[in-house]
Parts: sequence; C-alpha cells; structure tokens
Amino acid sequence: MERTQAMNLDTLPVLSLAAPSGNLDEDLAKDLGSSFQRFGFAMVSDHGLDPALVARGWELTAAFFAQGEAAKRRWHITGGGGQRGYTPFGTEIAKGAAVHDLKEFWHVGRELPAGDPLAATMPANVWPDAPDGFRETFTALYAEFDRIGARILSHIAVWLGLAPDWFDPAIAGGNSILRLLHYPPIPGDKANDLGGAIRAGAHEDINLITLLLGAEEAGLELLTREGRWIPASPPPGALVVNIGDMLQRLTNHVLPSTTHRVRNPDGARAAHSRYSMPFFLHLRSDFAIRTLPGCVSAENPDRYPVPILADEYLHERLREIGLKA
Repeated sequence: MERTQAMNLDTLPVLSLAAPSGNLDEDLAKDLGSSFQRFGFAMVSDHGLDPALVARGWELTAAFFAQGEAAKRRWHITGGGGQRGYTPFGTEIAKGAAVHDLKEFWHVGRELPAGDPLAATMPANVWPDAPDGFRETFTALYAEFDRIGARILSHIAVWLGLAPDWFDPAIAGGNSILRLLHYPPIPGDKANDLGGAIRAGAHEDINLITLLLGAEEAGLELLTREGRWIPASPPPGALVVNIGDMLQRLTNHVLPSTTHRVRNPDGARAAHSRYSMPFFLHLRSDFAIRTLPGCVSAENPDRYPVPILADEYLHERLREIGLKA
C-alpha cells in the first residue's frame, strides 16, 4: 500500500498506520515527523477504529445535542472549567478573541479507579441519563483513541531520537479528554449578523496531540507558515492529528502547535449541523514539562528554562479561553 502522497506547500499527506512490519515503522515515524514539522498536522488512515463503534458514537452525539436546552443544561457543572459534562453554546472563546465560538460540547474524561492519587486533579465523569448507551459507547471510544494516540506518540518519539516508549509513563493516567462537538445550523437571516463569530475561532490546542474524527465536513482550516489558510479535509473515516502547545513546549518548537479554525459554512450547508469528535491527549497531571535536551541547540536556544507541571499549564490555559475564572 502506498502510505503517503507527495507533500507540497499546501497539501497535507495522508499516512497509513497499517505498518507493514510490527507496531513500529521507522518510515512511518519519518513521514509523520516531516508532516508535523512542516504543518503541525497530519492525516492518518488505517487507524483501527471500529466503524460500528464510531457510527454508534455519531448517532448518540446527535441524539444528545438534539435535546432541549433545559435537558442539556442539567449536565453543566458550574465552576467546573468545562472539564466534564456539558458546556453550553457560546461559552468557549479562542485565546485573544473578541467573540465566543458558535458551538456546544460534551467532555468525557478518564475513568480512574477508587483511591487513585491523580483523582485530586481530574474530576469524575458526568454521565447523562439519555440517550441510552451513552456511557458504554464513549467509554469504549475513549479507550480506542487513547490506544491510537499512544501509538502515534511512539512514532513521534522515534522521530525525536527517543526510545519508542518514552511517552508511555508521561501519559499513563493522563488527563485526556474526548470532546463531542456540535456546531448548530446558522439561520440564513443570521448569517450576516454574527459580529464576526465563527464556529471555532483561530486557536492552538493546549494538549500534547489531538486526534480528530469528523473533519470530512468542510470547515477545518490550518494556517501555514507562509500565512495561508488551507483546508484539512481527510478521506472518509481518517483522523486529523495535530500538535498541541504542550508538545510544542516540550520540543522547544521543533514540533509546532499550528493555528487552526473552523470557519462558517457556505450556502446550503449553513442550514446543517456539524459534528466532530476530537480527543485531546494530555500528559499526566503531575508530569513536569521540561524542554527535551535534544531539541536545544545554538540555533534553537531553550525558550522554556523553567519547567511547569502539566496540571498548572492546563489551568492557566483554561482561564485564557474562558472556561475557568
């Protein structure tokens, strides 16, 4: 199977995770690293997500957000920083933006065993009583995203000259989040009266890497190094993967966290909802983000000589995007 398409300035390669030899493929590590270094993004196919599980996830996502506002707000946690449960429409704002995003979402976090020492930094999940099967489906999807994300990180580690398992202890019990996103339709009479608001304002992600399902629907765009907005439009079922600020900091910007947005739809598509499912893969709350020595040089001096705990960094950023006071 041809694993990569020719890379040019405006085309994200589609890379197959179906490594021909074992779980670790040095060619795949090179291809992923090159795409991430150039774009901050990659698109991956053959990731192993069960299509039936994914279909059930989309069905339940649509069913949950189709409920009335009062029913959804039962699961909003005041003062919770949006870390678990429901976050209402118009709450989140991109860092530095003047208007809020046109979206609502639900967050699923890691299920921790009783007495786990990380429980103090990771709130318990909230599970709605409708639709049926919500908890079981998204617990299973969370585990699958967690597995695929760890595999991608093992290839990133090899590209960085680290051991394939370098990230394993750093993400074990990590504060990763599965977000179910709904961008409601934009009524035709409101399309020109939004005050500049779009579905997701230009931003960078907080976490280590993000795995996004559902980007086939047009709208997701990334900002190239040359200042051009280009679409990230994967083949059906493929994942869009991008570098987050935590990995950018860890690698001293060798792997960049790229600005991206979800623009408003054109024409008839404005009358339709848009759904997506990003998995924000996080470090352990107690992990100290300290610049990797191999990413420091005379040409690239250490931008972050003082380390910061992943949990401190997360809450600093949650305040910046309006989810925490």
